[in-house]
Amino acid sequence: MRLDQLEFDNSFTAELPADPSTENRPRQVSGAAYSRVTPVRTEAPSLLAVSAEMLDLLGIDPEEADPDHADRFAAVFTGNELLPGMDPHAMAYAGHQFGNFAGQLGDGRAITLGEVVTPHHGRQTLQLKGAGPTPYSRMGDGRAALGPVLREYIVSEAMAAFGIPTTRSLAVVTTGEAVFRERALPGGILTRIARSHIRVGTFQFFAARRDTE
Repeated sequence: MRLDQLEFDNSFTAELPADPSTENRPRQVSGAAYSRVTPVRTEAPSLLAVSAEMLDLLGIDPEEADPDHADRFAAVFTGNELLPGMDPHAMAYAGHQFGNFAGQLGDGRAITLGEVVTPHHGRQTLQLKGAGPTPYSRMGDGRAALGPVLREYIVSEAMAAFGIPTTRSLAVVTTGEAVFRERALPGGILTRIARSHIRVGTFQFFAARRDTE
């Protein structure tokens, strides 16, 4: 299957209350389960690693990720190019940090592209980690350094091989841009795959506000 043939079905998010604003700026979000956002364009995306097993699970032709002509693959999986049917958004959730309830957390550097209906493995959700700021980024830049991205790629696929259910990793793309932490580091974006990115904190977000509706 070519990239353009991926079938996106976003009826799930269509049933949830959405943040009316589409700005990426950090803010408190109320009365919404998610915020629509736009991934920030990267300067020179380049495919560094791809999982053949996950290409097969999604039904994507391996030629789409061939290193000799993977420019479009890299563009799609950094958010530089959005395919028909994609509906980029960041989920709201709450939770604890350092032993204290931190209130609104949310996807601070993760942007979900949408839900794909695969040929043989049901619905799978595509998510970019490191694709730019969202309303939930607080003081962060929404970017990811290449080192942590590679570690998550390796560890998530290792856990899957050990039979431990977790998110899976499709690809690592370098951005061609620096990410500034204690020092300048090369930037990267990870494509994560899961049946759903709903978590315990999704329910905590509304429970803390007594928003049972």
